[in-house]
Amino acid sequence: MRVLGVDPGLTRCGVGVVEGVAGRPLTMIGVGVVRTPADADLSHRLLAVEQGIEQWLDEHRPEFVAVERVFSQHNVRTVMGTAQASAVAMLCAARRDIPVALHTPSEVKAAVTGSGRADKAQVGAMVTRLLRLSSPPRPADAADALALAICHIWRAPAQNRLQQAVALHRAPATKGRTA
Repeated sequence: MRVLGVDPGLTRCGVGVVEGVAGRPLTMIGVGVVRTPADADLSHRLLAVEQGIEQWLDEHRPEFVAVERVFSQHNVRTVMGTAQASAVAMLCAARRDIPVALHTPSEVKAAVTGSGRADKAQVGAMVTRLLRLSSPPRPADAADALALAICHIWRAPAQNRLQQAVALHRAPATKGRTA
């Protein structure tokens, strides 16, 4: 499974591609950051994020895209920019019919470090260890993108089984019903 992780942001949008399956060693395929100037017009910044993500999709051809789920912060301006960059990433994936999964920051931290309250340094250290890298990816947005991809690879099989079970459970209840 090849996953593009996206840590959305307007100034720095972390991107990272990881390949592997749950229970086996994972491989980092690429990592980086799509940057936009803080003083640029919002529409041009979103366009730059879109072009950067499209380039990553073209180059790495992921099977899935894992995006950090936007959560409420005290700074509304930061949340809005993060949400807009997140929407751009989902749009780029949808345009190519690539499935998108959203993972909360605490879900990613728990998957990678064992604690949903881990700090950025702990996440970076575990990403480095899990992917057998010589040093943590910089900036932290890049490490977070890799952590998102790792989280998805590890959680997707269980999520798929759960979705299948729910679908099977609902199927008998809908048989025989007419509109």
